[in-house]
Amino acid sequence: MDAQKYTAALADLRGVRDEIKKARATLARLEAQRDKQIGLLAGHDKAKAERIAPAAGLSVAAVVALAPALAPDSLATAETTPLRPHPEAPAVATSGPAPAAPEPATQAAVLAPAAEAPTPAQPVAEPPLAAATDVAQDPALVNPSAADTPRDLPSIPDGAAGNSWFTHTPNLLSTPPNFTQQARSTVFLDTDTGVLVHRQQTHRLDLGDASVAAILTAVFHVLPEGVERIYITAGDPWHRDADRYPYLRDAVAAWLNAPTPGWRTDTGRGRDRMAGHFVHARNPVGRYQRDSGEDHVEIRSVGEWFDVDGADPATVRDAFVLLWQALRRHWNDAVIMGSPSQTGRDLWTRTIPQRGQHAEGFPVLSEELRGLLHATAGQGRNELLTPPRVPEQLPQLVEYDRTFAYAKHTWKSPVGTPRRITAHTFAAWSQKEQTRALYGCGHWQVRVTVPDTWSHVGILPAPAPGDRSWHYPATPGATFTTWAGGPEIHTALANPITPWKIEILDGILWDDGKPLDDWAKKLKETWTNLSAQAHFQGDPQQARAAHLASRAVRAILLYGIGAFAQRPRMVTGTTPRTMERDVPPDAEIIGFDDELITWQKPTGFSRDPNAHPEWAAAIWSGARAALLTQRHRDDDTYAGALHTEPGSVVAFRTDALYLTAPQHWPHHHQPGDYLLKGHLTSPVAAPTTEEELLALRDAGRTALTQRGGQA
Repeated sequence: MDAQKYTAALADLRGVRDEIKKARATLARLEAQRDKQIGLLAGHDKAKAERIAPAAGLSVAAVVALAPALAPDSLATAETTPLRPHPEAPAVATSGPAPAAPEPATQAAVLAPAAEAPTPAQPVAEPPLAAATDVAQDPALVNPSAADTPRDLPSIPDGAAGNSWFTHTPNLLSTPPNFTQQARSTVFLDTDTGVLVHRQQTHRLDLGDASVAAILTAVFHVLPEGVERIYITAGDPWHRDADRYPYLRDAVAAWLNAPTPGWRTDTGRGRDRMAGHFVHARNPVGRYQRDSGEDHVEIRSVGEWFDVDGADPATVRDAFVLLWQALRRHWNDAVIMGSPSQTGRDLWTRTIPQRGQHAEGFPVLSEELRGLLHATAGQGRNELLTPPRVPEQLPQLVEYDRTFAYAKHTWKSPVGTPRRITAHTFAAWSQKEQTRALYGCGHWQVRVTVPDTWSHVGILPAPAPGDRSWHYPATPGATFTTWAGGPEIHTALANPITPWKIEILDGILWDDGKPLDDWAKKLKETWTNLSAQAHFQGDPQQARAAHLASRAVRAILLYGIGAFAQRPRMVTGTTPRTMERDVPPDAEIIGFDDELITWQKPTGFSRDPNAHPEWAAAIWSGARAALLTQRHRDDDTYAGALHTEPGSVVAFRTDALYLTAPQHWPHHHQPGDYLLKGHLTSPVAAPTTEEELLALRDAGRTALTQRGGQA
């Protein structure tokens, strides 16, 4: 794409943006009309929220929020009783009020000392680390209708109620498996071309309308002996009717649930607890079983593993073969499962020690602490800085991506029974004990004050409006309360510019351990081996396959870590439109057509023996901190956003930084090193939306590749 085509494409993109604005205005008008209609219906003496909800395409809780008179008796009673944070839904409540907060005057008196931070001009004998005492608990439940109000994060209850959280779930712990994972017969299908690859054979199929029924019929016609997994390598057939639906998820749900004569939705089998469909906008999973037999098959996107980037099904299959062979060098019973997260966790369980300190396994935290971590430990940092924080016209745009980033942060993880560190306990410690704790494996509730002279990007995440949303305050003098891991707290206190004021309100502290070290080292060695094959392989197809396989190893570690986080489970189901009364009362309507209503509902945390959100939280915190500052000991230098000029950081995107000037940061092809990924050398308009940033990112990568750069 040359500069002229790029400019034209940007103009087209702005046109699409304007159309979206018009559509949103129309949607807002329709939603207002819907809300008004709900209010009218609520006036009927026999009106029931569970009847109105499916007709409106809303959850019962959303209907009750619009028409409180429709609240069931149990909810009306609950409104008279203050609630503490529920561990299964700590971030957002769909019913009931927030817990009682202290009177405003009392709260202000408690919080007033936080504003008395010393100015940078005054000498400070110690880092501005303080411990607050008698701090009021933050409300844990948020009014879902307050979309413009930053949500409050949950706190640990005072006294014995909170102390009871600091334990493990009885009879639930991670142990080595006592069985061998079974491989599944797998094929690779391009639904654009109809090319199907099975083992070393290639077939060309007539897929008709590329529906699930058409795919299953065509595949089982040429392979009557049976197939258990179909990877879609290109074509995205679940998007074939996307223009008929307001959201991609609706189109995906309709495709997964379309009639499949001779097949029905799979209900699971044996040790495989995965059943039903997984509705995802881009990487869905459809699970089916025959009406008249034992055949089970799942249809998945290979995009879960890596970006195919034009590779044909044969090359994709070769990548999976190379991946399996490379993993077998470290795990003699390695099996590639359906997704990288499943594969990652299965491989990890096979590294659990059978002798020594953790021979009995790794116990799972209490459900309350798991819920708290789910609500307060965010993942990768995604932030776009727009004018006036950056120039309207950027002199350049440079993309740096941390190579295999999470692998850099697996060497130390929390183990053992967690300890509660209250503000009083922390204040009683010596400075040495405080520093040791913050360097350890901990998760801290803190009150933060941005220095008055601060002019760079924010350091610590703070809750923003919306469920699971975060932003990074950087306004001088701003004060906020949040939760953060030790690496980020340390960065705030010891950053290369000026220390921030941090007040410890509460904390969770574990012993340091290495539960992920063996697993991560084996994956790093596998990644290194496949990356070398991709570089030195003479056959272009095999080199491409090795590169894709190395990306799959990255996905195994990345999504394997995410799987430890264990989010509350969501169940997706469908109900015929003629039976809308059968939609579960606590379900959210996520799509509907002339025949079916598609819904989802939370079911809380399952008894997952491999749920360790404390490990994921520690790694995510370390990775976010490394985006700001990271030492390269061998080169005696530092890299990261805080080592650039103020106003030069355009965006953070998980492992990537977007800057207005190139940096001389070392890259030795090691996990965590900053790789130059894209570079636009001419001035460009500062992106103001994610779509504009991604367009510039793609243009920068193309430009760098054409110049023979690292990408």
